[in-house]
Amino acid sequence: MDIVAILQERVKGTFPDLLGMRFLAATSDYVKATIEVRPNLCTAGEVMHGGAIMAFADTIGAVATVLNLPQGAGTTTIESKTNFFRPAPVGSQVTGECTPLHKGKRTMTWQTRVLTEDGKLVAVITQTQFVLESKG
Repeated sequence: MDIVAILQERVKGTFPDLLGMRFLAATSDYVKATIEVRPNLCTAGEVMHGGAIMAFADTIGAVATVLNLPQGAGTTTIESKTNFFRPAPVGSQVTGECTPLHKGKRTMTWQTRVLTEDGKLVAVITQTQFVLESKG
């Protein structure tokens, strides 16, 4: 089973599954996922809620971190910053592309670009993940 299929199976029944995330690519330096902008992810203005965009990006960054962790280690987000540039209307699809800014032993920082179907920038999210040491 390839890594994308493993990731998709792993999120079944969890918040990313509720969001409707679909992973498209995953390596130690790049994670790509997509999400359909459904009405239940939107504000009253029929555009994707900022919190939904942030949750989408947070998940992608966490997955990128997990792909770089030593055996038995975990991760948690310790900082996240989002810049919003344009709305993502209901009925559209957005794609998140995540790349590393820093991959250290104790922290990893990732940048996720959320894009419209025609490649326009919706948001840029920069997050730092803390590496939790293995208990074993």
